[in-house]
Amino acid sequence: MTTITHRAPRAPRTAGAGTSRLDPFRATVLTKASLALAIFLSIFPIYWMIVIATRTNEDAHSMPPPLLPAGNLGENIRAVFEAENAHFMTGIINSIIIACTVTIGIVIISTLAGFAFASLTFRGRNLLLLSVVLTMMVPLQQMGIVPLYQMMVTLGWTNTLKAVILPFLVNGFGVFLMTQYTRQAVPRELVEAARVDGASTLRIWWNVAVPAVRPGMAVLAIQTFMLIWNEFLWPLIVLTPDNPTVQVALRALNDRYSTNYVLIFAGTTVSIIPLLLVFVFFGRQIIGGLMEGAVKE
Repeated sequence: MTTITHRAPRAPRTAGAGTSRLDPFRATVLTKASLALAIFLSIFPIYWMIVIATRTNEDAHSMPPPLLPAGNLGENIRAVFEAENAHFMTGIINSIIIACTVTIGIVIISTLAGFAFASLTFRGRNLLLLSVVLTMMVPLQQMGIVPLYQMMVTLGWTNTLKAVILPFLVNGFGVFLMTQYTRQAVPRELVEAARVDGASTLRIWWNVAVPAVRPGMAVLAIQTFMLIWNEFLWPLIVLTPDNPTVQVALRALNDRYSTNYVLIFAGTTVSIIPLLLVFVFFGRQIIGGLMEGAVKE
């Protein structure tokens, strides 16, 4: 008669002394060095700009270039705001109004359109979305700048802020981005459940879609604000020199026969402050939305 013996299952081996196991989440020395180099290359131009903004124009041409700040930043910034041909304060105010208005408009319109394309069913939906995507492939501003300027002249809007705001209120990329984001973040079942409960389409968008797509809205807001803030060609054409945006005002800081780098860098240092504030604010919105989604999951 044969007896069958059962062996106890072998315990899994644990990593002990003399056993090395690669941690996939541990950064290697090469990864850390690459990140450090990328951070240095990204930050150094901004740092050197601030350094020159604190010095004199002779220091900007000196070799080797200065790497430590001096004490002329306040004086240089005062000279920027006092430059008669630049109208820098007017440029700052105009750019804030234009960038904020266009950003709010694009985010709201893109979120509404994205919700419609992603969650509603209507005839011609795919064709309309395809036409939106096609507008991203054509440089409409460069191709339509002449008829657009003629339109502004006909309407009597030249040298007004609405001539800079209205042409940028709709953005094909924003509509496409929010459409794709809404499809992933807002389940169709949730929309149908809200409709069964008697909620209107606008109520579903506000109470169901907007909280779910908040990180996408923040990304779109950051990108839009930066693009509009840095816009140069159209404000240069449609606005007069005494009513500029900040980028046109920075261009006006150049002398006719020489370039005053100190004034330009000091003005640029002031002009990036709103961008940093917008990035900090909407960056928190992105992180908060992602963390909220992770907790829900």
